[in-house]
Amino acid sequence: MAQYLDFEKPIAELEGKIEELRHLSGSSNLNIADEVAKLQQKVDRQIRQSYAKLSAWQKVQVARHPERPHAVDYIAKLIEDWIPLAGDRAHGDDLAILGGLGRIDGRACVILGQERGHDTESRVKHNFGMARPEGYRKAQRLMKLADRFKLPVVAFIDTAGAYPGIDAEARGQAEAIARAIETCLSIKVPFVATVIGEGGSGGAIAIAAANRVLMMEHSVYSVISPEGCASILWRTRDNAADAAEALKLTAQDLLKLGIIDEVIVEPLGGAHRESAVAIGRVGDAIARHLRELAQLDGATLRIRRREKFLDMGRKGLP
Repeated sequence: MAQYLDFEKPIAELEGKIEELRHLSGSSNLNIADEVAKLQQKVDRQIRQSYAKLSAWQKVQVARHPERPHAVDYIAKLIEDWIPLAGDRAHGDDLAILGGLGRIDGRACVILGQERGHDTESRVKHNFGMARPEGYRKAQRLMKLADRFKLPVVAFIDTAGAYPGIDAEARGQAEAIARAIETCLSIKVPFVATVIGEGGSGGAIAIAAANRVLMMEHSVYSVISPEGCASILWRTRDNAADAAEALKLTAQDLLKLGIIDEVIVEPLGGAHRESAVAIGRVGDAIARHLRELAQLDGATLRIRRREKFLDMGRKGLP
């Protein structure tokens, strides 16, 4: 059964009526094709109107939609000859970050992906996409492997942030994230990162300091969650919508600010409505950017990547 967000209630009511009519037609000889077609037109119009004027907070809700395609879905559909690689060679394996080898558009790559899980069992297994230090150290290991064998790196970003637990802090969470960012900026191979859902804080940028950073149309990317920001500024999570607006965390805002390089248009109603179409568009965009980056030598790729992020900090300085 489809899950609807709060602002999608009018859509849910119309689609509910369509299902009722279809159920009636199946148990009688009624011909309701015309009525269904009219209601479907209303649904499409309502979806178009709703998604054309989404607020920043509503974008956050769409980015977190439980039916939105996750890293495992992108890997299954886009990556050929997938070979998962596990472990950080120091402590253990962290399933919040998936990693391995595969081909995209016929090109051998190292793949990284943050996985949140689709149901209770898989969410617990993947720790809701919140990686521990061993996850970021695994990412470092695989990026260095890519550098050694001259393989491009492709990353799928979808996390609320790094895991904040005591055990993670005890094993050097901050250092692991910092080293992962350092590795991102040091490798001499093409690197494309795509925010497919929620890009949260250092947990996201740890594997997203890439030559090209892409975002799905209704994804978000921010230094802190709206709820966390509201808790700090207003001492209550009730102002999360205000925080979301102030954070400028939408793909459209970040493109204007020069933080990302491209917004990938989602199907009408979000990636969760037509996941195959959404995944295909992401695959096309990644392949296009990899082809462009393949024309550059390793030293140039590294210099341009480092300058890209240094320039973000220089903006607005005298």
